[in-house]
Amino acid sequence: MPPADRPPHRPARAAPGRSAQGCPIALTALVVAGAIALASFVKGSIAFGFPVVATPLLALVLDVKTAVAISLVPNIVMDGVQVCRRGGVLASVRRLLALLVFGLLGMVLGTRLLVVLPPHVALAVLGVFLLAFVGSSAAGLAPRVPPRWERWLSAPVGFLAGILGGVTNVPGTPLVLYFHALGMDKHEFVRAVSLSFLVYKLVQLGATAWYGLLTGPLLLGGVALTVIGLGAFALGLKVQDYLAERTFNRLVLAFLAVLGLWLLARALQ
Repeated sequence: MPPADRPPHRPARAAPGRSAQGCPIALTALVVAGAIALASFVKGSIAFGFPVVATPLLALVLDVKTAVAISLVPNIVMDGVQVCRRGGVLASVRRLLALLVFGLLGMVLGTRLLVVLPPHVALAVLGVFLLAFVGSSAAGLAPRVPPRWERWLSAPVGFLAGILGGVTNVPGTPLVLYFHALGMDKHEFVRAVSLSFLVYKLVQLGATAWYGLLTGPLLLGGVALTVIGLGAFALGLKVQDYLAERTFNRLVLAFLAVLGLWLLARALQ
């Protein structure tokens, strides 16, 4: 069925006083608010991790499509804040332009591969690679990309990230690894990660609206959750500013290790 003729996604009809997942409305609201607040704090602290934290928690009380759609607006707003927070946006755009353009092309291909490739294969490969990267870094063997290679690597890395994003919905993981391997300082890392995520999420926002997943009520719900999340996000930013460079890098690696284990767990389900 052509996309234009495809009926919009409609959540399952819930019983009175309960969500579509059968949970009491009050409990659903509490879990949703708590999930967004926790994910916002994590994102403020280390610049990424919002979908990884928010989506599984939201899926406890919402269907996955609704969980993804309702969390887009808070994620986009916070990425926008982090991109603009310390200036240097145009320099980052010029530096990452090839990576972002090829990343979007890769996402188109990855979405197509999603139809024929079992997602658990890509999840398992990504999880193993992530744990290997963290293990080598912890052993003092952290891979580094020489600055002169960045010009040639940005396009293929962006393309690979886009493909993985289309198949697994986690395009940020290879980008975080790449930026870490480039040896970016804390502020460069935060700006590069946030700019990349902002571009991907804006495209995802348009796609979810086009396919009827992001309805008017969900958009308004996302705006309301943004207000809730910004307080926790601001607290996370204070933690980020307080952290020394070395401590920040250790926290990033620790979160990547947890993410790698989570990806493997998803692959084995």
